[in-house]
Amino acid sequence: MKILITGSKGQLGTELIDVLACMRCEIGPVPEIYRDAEIVGVDIDALDLSNPDDMAAFAEQHEREPFDLVIHCAAMTNVDGCEADPLAALKANSIAAGNVARFAKSLGAKLVHISTDYVFDGKSSAPYKEWDATGPVSVYGKSKLLGEKYVMAGNDRTFIVRTSWLYGKAGANFVKTIQKIAKENERITVVSDQAGNPTYANDLAYHILKIAASEHYGIYHVTGAGECSWHEFAKEIVRLSGLDCEVAPVTSEEYRRPAPRPAFSGMDHVMLRATVGDEMRHWEEALAAFITGAF
Repeated sequence: MKILITGSKGQLGTELIDVLACMRCEIGPVPEIYRDAEIVGVDIDALDLSNPDDMAAFAEQHEREPFDLVIHCAAMTNVDGCEADPLAALKANSIAAGNVARFAKSLGAKLVHISTDYVFDGKSSAPYKEWDATGPVSVYGKSKLLGEKYVMAGNDRTFIVRTSWLYGKAGANFVKTIQKIAKENERITVVSDQAGNPTYANDLAYHILKIAASEHYGIYHVTGAGECSWHEFAKEIVRLSGLDCEVAPVTSEEYRRPAPRPAFSGMDHVMLRATVGDEMRHWEEALAAFITGAF
């Protein structure tokens, strides 16, 4: 098997490459179909996914030994940055996604496209199911939703995996940021009126590889189990890290971020339960494993 991973230097891309190398995630082994797979990782410094000419040239390079699977992790995920530069968001999250989908189709490859909880408006009182109506409130969410539409149109062998509040070993993330500022301050403030699902990259990678080994194409929600606020998430990070820092709540209005966020973006895993099985750990269990290095 030959696999292309875009955004290979990011949190999820790095995690996927690592688990494919050892054939195991913390939850358990990955499917045997991936053993001895050839992994090709690309990032923005090597390939501009929004440029169709660059994509065509890249496809030509791999025409004789095409990819069997493309996992598209690359994206512009800075929510406030997307709000400030909508054109950059459109190129990175929509146009590039469509190009990758057509590239995968031209080589006969399956595609896994990583999307987000921010495609929802946050007005629900219950976790969103895969069939629920979308309604993004930010440029980031809108560009990611358009990307979903482009990949579905570009490749009928597509899995869309929506996830949220991602953290992992590589790169910057909320867990590392909270640990850093909690070490430097006696008191920090964190938004308490936005709720969602913290997701550990290792658990997400495990489920992506299970999904991609199947033929159950469509939309999946794959997040840590259980919802919490950013404030609750931060308090647990501080507690598990053994840091002496007060974590005080603050409202979204008081915090004043440039881009709006959904007040509630919890997601239900209906498609996982109906197909390959839902083994996502509760967010507290996964966070503890990550921080303590239990595995």
